[in-house]
Amino acid sequence: MNWHRYWGLAGLLAAVVVVQQYTSCAHQDFLLTPLTMSAYYALVVLGLCALMGYAGQVSLGHAGFFAIGGYASAALTTCNLAPWAARPVPACLARWGVLLEGQNVYLEKTLSFHPWAAALMALLLAAGVALLLGGPVLKLKGHYLAMATLGFGMIIRTMVLAVERLGGADGIADVPAFPLVGKLSISGDLSAKVPNYYVAWAVVALTVLLLLNLIDSRTGRALRAIHGAERAAASMGVNVGRYKLKVLVLSGVLAALAGVLMTHYNGGIGPSETSVMKSIRYVAIVAVGGMASVWGALVAAVVLNYLSLRGTFGTYDDALFGAVLIAVMLFAPQGVLRLGWAGWAARLWGALFRPRAGKAG
Repeated sequence: MNWHRYWGLAGLLAAVVVVQQYTSCAHQDFLLTPLTMSAYYALVVLGLCALMGYAGQVSLGHAGFFAIGGYASAALTTCNLAPWAARPVPACLARWGVLLEGQNVYLEKTLSFHPWAAALMALLLAAGVALLLGGPVLKLKGHYLAMATLGFGMIIRTMVLAVERLGGADGIADVPAFPLVGKLSISGDLSAKVPNYYVAWAVVALTVLLLLNLIDSRTGRALRAIHGAERAAASMGVNVGRYKLKVLVLSGVLAALAGVLMTHYNGGIGPSETSVMKSIRYVAIVAVGGMASVWGALVAAVVLNYLSLRGTFGTYDDALFGAVLIAVMLFAPQGVLRLGWAGWAARLWGALFRPRAGKAG
């Protein structure tokens, strides 16, 4: 049994506890909010790491999967089926606990989907979309694949802005808390910052464990073979199309899960989450951490998202992520964290001062 992964997870959980204790002792609990949001965004990056680093498939549409999860859950938990409560289907769903009764601001009775049921349907929707998208799109390669996934993301954004029920440019607000165990729930309640922080990082830890086990399995070896030489893997009996489709579905579901949890944590979702720059950010973060490094992608996701959420980059936020992506592709294609400072300096020096071909030495 490979115990290294468990030592890494133990280190991650220890770091999570240390950070929370520091913020508490320093009376800076407000820092837990961007750290919690960074954890949810890290789920998207981890899924994209599996897709790009192991299956070798570039996606510029993962903001679309995030939006599918967030908007589907928000729409289902804020809809009102009370006018149709007497009809057979809503009545059965209410009897089974799928629908919950409530009141709106006008003290009128409402009937909407339970957050757990809404989340399940949102994840199933994301998986279905990934299956439909993956069939034709994964036959493409290189920049053709990137352009196709970019088109998918643009379609999702257009639908979000055009469908009235999804709030248009305003998005969906007043999304209820996501109940967990007892009184514990995922919400933006100020008194629940610490529990929400630990819940978010527990989800991240479970996702990391899932991916590490997947990588060390037969499926992981097949994915590495596909990434290394697709034709050679196919000649050895690896079902290339099936494995790539499975990873796309897993990656899309993880992004949708992040959208669901983030939406309930923030109490709403807006069209900014569907922008092309969001998808480019995710790709840039994976590139920084190393496309085939789960831990590298996690560290890069937390650091860069945290700095972005804290407003460190100001109005140059989007430009910085674009510049980071270009710099990493030029000087550290295996990821900054894998190169080390000495290697980074050597690459930069060589790029700037290496003699041009044809010059005298």
